[in-house]
Amino acid sequence: MKFSCEKLLLQTAVNTASRAAATKSSIPALEGILIQAVDKLTISGFNMSTGIRTTCEADIIEEGSLVLPARLFGDIIRRLPDDVVTFDSNTNLNVNLTCGDASYNIMALSADDYPELPEVEDQYSFHVSQKVLRSMIKETSFAASTDESRPIHTGSLFEITEENLTVVSVDGFRLALRREPLAGVKGGTFNFVAPVAALNEVEKICDDVDEEAAIILGSRHLLFDVGNTQLICRRLEGEFLDYKAAILRSNPITITADSKSLMNSIDRISVVISEKQKSPIQCVFDSGKVTMSAKTSIGESKDICPVEGDGKNLVIGFNNHYLMDALKYAPASNVRLELNTNISPCIILPAEGDENFLYMVLPVRLKSN
Repeated sequence: MKFSCEKLLLQTAVNTASRAAATKSSIPALEGILIQAVDKLTISGFNMSTGIRTTCEADIIEEGSLVLPARLFGDIIRRLPDDVVTFDSNTNLNVNLTCGDASYNIMALSADDYPELPEVEDQYSFHVSQKVLRSMIKETSFAASTDESRPIHTGSLFEITEENLTVVSVDGFRLALRREPLAGVKGGTFNFVAPVAALNEVEKICDDVDEEAAIILGSRHLLFDVGNTQLICRRLEGEFLDYKAAILRSNPITITADSKSLMNSIDRISVVISEKQKSPIQCVFDSGKVTMSAKTSIGESKDICPVEGDGKNLVIGFNNHYLMDALKYAPASNVRLELNTNISPCIILPAEGDENFLYMVLPVRLKSN
């Protein structure tokens, strides 16, 4: 196999595919990336759960395929000068890399040792712009569970109708929902749950552009087709939470606030809260203000944040990280908080416009309660 390629193009492709390479595996080839020079240069990484396949422009002189150690090859490419990389291998799987005055000789593995990435049959599919998909993943995946005893909730639910795409993540303590209009759905209404680990890679692959990404649903796998890159992952099976029943909207208290001001207050209060103790913050919602405080073995903190509305002197406790995350990822500068009692969840919505996001944070019981 022999080809030449611009260093920056090759480095980008190698970095992308390497994210799916296994760090440790009983199959040595899975710790590497598959390089195929046929009609075009294709580089793949696969850890038996998630596979990433990407292509880049290259001048292919002699066709072939082999497997190189992902970390070693990535380190070499990163250190090469910004010039054209020449890649040459022989029948003994010896690889020679040259770029400018730099050269390397490394050993490869046979492509025959590399498992094939799953084929995804097109049962259902839809298209969405890369920047919308990227933001929807980013603004929901943080709320997915890390508890492997309920694997279905370590993923995000995608619900597709003829009008909308809705993405939902839950972990038992909070819920994150994003909704965007959708067109060009193939196959009617359907849904699936995608692993958050794979979705985080999709987020990195997507650019902040209007160009569309295609999502294809197969019987057991999902395919995210983004530009020159494809990501294939397994679907998660199981019964996802009935999130519509879990979201309670008959809340008598409505507060409007500036997201940044609330986050700044939570940040100031959190200084005395340690990871070990995980003490809650106490929020007292009055007319035109919310008073936040925390008391731990380290010390006490207190801050007041101006809001609009009357909280009717509601005293409620929250995990500081969960409340902060909801505000941080909310795609709005002003939010509306819907509250009921000190044991009812807090609903966070956009203060104005369409309800294209909804975050729900469960309260924490305060000692005084």
